[in-house]
Amino acid sequence: MEHMHTNALILIAEDEPEIVDILKAYLHREGLRTVWATDGRTALELHLSLRPDLLLLDVQMPQLDGWQVLAELRRRGNTPVIMVTAHDQDLDKLTALRIGADDYVVKPFNPAEVAARVRAVLRRTQCQDESSTPVLRIGTLEIDLEAFRASVRQGEHLHSLPLTLTEFRLLAHMARAPRRVFSRGELIHACLSTESEVLERTIDSHISKLRKKLEDAGLPGIPLSLRGVGYRLEDIA
Repeated sequence: MEHMHTNALILIAEDEPEIVDILKAYLHREGLRTVWATDGRTALELHLSLRPDLLLLDVQMPQLDGWQVLAELRRRGNTPVIMVTAHDQDLDKLTALRIGADDYVVKPFNPAEVAARVRAVLRRTQCQDESSTPVLRIGTLEIDLEAFRASVRQGEHLHSLPLTLTEFRLLAHMARAPRRVFSRGELIHACLSTESEVLERTIDSHISKLRKKLEDAGLPGIPLSLRGVGYRLEDIA
């Protein structure tokens, strides 16, 4: 599968040339192409014209900051984004994941680690985009999108999860971006009927039942609840 990511185009949105030079060197070493935007507005323009495979997006930039750029990118589609923040603050990390980032790194960073994270995000997102494989696999969890069936692999055995349709929709929706935090409102809009008014506590009830079924299958503690923010599926071993 490694050939899938060779020659992928990475848009680096960063206003510090020294950092860009280091990132370029390590990404080129991985066989990846790069293009550079010095401000948020240029990053959005290059995204439209070049259709990069992934963005490395700094939070603090001229014109438009990283949060504004990320919000616009998510209105446009699902281009993978790794946020780069200068602050090792939980709020920054949660904000990045809540708005729709696929990952984040904190300055000062190890450029080799950044390159590895780029590879990992490309691998995950490009595999999910393959129309010939409508199965999401996250650790031992397997979700068949066509058969509406979710299973947990236990050795050679697949343990089928007895999910309701709503529980399956919630699980599949979060599994497409397991590190992202989904707000209750977003989950309501994406997974529940919009014909009637749905209270946010209804999502809590569905998630609670889903969590119990995953726990019974050997996957305790997921989805993870983030108070005041929403839910995240988390990485599954």
